[in-house]
Amino acid sequence: MQELHDAPLAPLTTFRLGGPATRLVTATTDAEVVETVQRADAEGTPLLLIGGGSNLVIGDKGFEGTALRIATTGFALDGTALELAAGEVWTEAVARSTAAGLAGIECLAGIPGSAGATPIQNVGAYGQEVSSVLTEVLAYDRREHRTVTLSGAECAFSYRHSRFKAEPDRHVVLRVRFALADEGGLSAPIRYAETARALGVAAGERAPLEQVRETVLRLRAGKGMVLDPDDHDTWSAGSFFTNPILDEAGFAAFRRRVADRLGADTEPPAYPAGEGRTKTSAAWLIDKAGFTKGYGSGPARISGKHTLALTNRGAATTEDLLALAREVVAGVREAFGITLVNEPVTVGVEL
Repeated sequence: MQELHDAPLAPLTTFRLGGPATRLVTATTDAEVVETVQRADAEGTPLLLIGGGSNLVIGDKGFEGTALRIATTGFALDGTALELAAGEVWTEAVARSTAAGLAGIECLAGIPGSAGATPIQNVGAYGQEVSSVLTEVLAYDRREHRTVTLSGAECAFSYRHSRFKAEPDRHVVLRVRFALADEGGLSAPIRYAETARALGVAAGERAPLEQVRETVLRLRAGKGMVLDPDDHDTWSAGSFFTNPILDEAGFAAFRRRVADRLGADTEPPAYPAGEGRTKTSAAWLIDKAGFTKGYGSGPARISGKHTLALTNRGAATTEDLLALAREVVAGVREAFGITLVNEPVTVGVEL
């Protein structure tokens, strides 16, 4: 277990932003993770958990406390059951499970970060979410001071949300378990229209597993959503805002704003979200509010490939990034009456 003091955190995040931590501990086993958490809790020291750093916005002043980098490893297949240590690199786990002929997470290829973060956000993309195949999460419960196993139902998953996100200071994910499927080398049914078009299949059909994974990687790369140290469009947290979900009255009011601004013939994106609610597109809102690809003149700008990604062009500070985010939120609210919500976790700062 490695311990450093006054350690820079920016290199541990995909934004490459943020100040130092008072103490940075790198744990490579579950026991080391639990030991570090228990020590911090016993001392009353603030604790920051870091996996792949793909969903963190850390303030320029850094973090006063213990930053715990979870670098555990472990990829275990038993038939169609997959267990991943929290520190496993997610993109590599997807590649290995696909190579083993198992379907269920192939459309989640290219998502940066670690396996332990996937249940926290209920990570999803291109028609798949981890909640559809996740069976159990092994976690350390800081309230009960013990290791617990939570079923998928106990994780209380919803769109980009879970009990881990609702209680951010309670559970530390140690291992994640999935039930994948052997479909004879084929994928799960393709749910996302863009993916189906790229594959040349109808929605609901299957396609060869590796072809699906490679297609998703190509689609993501075209939007700057696959990490590349030489491409500043990927110095981001991926989608910075979640797609808004509106009730019937809220969506009706939104449509009126759209008609007033863009014309009566303009229909905004709308997707059923259950219980009389409708999900619309944050990327569409941002673009139609006037924040197009590449928007900005400073060191933090909207990606040149996708309006939903805010990026560090190489010399930005966290405050530069937040200033851009606040400008986008205010502009969308003024244009459409909707307040965007940030997807990344903020540390020491607020949007």
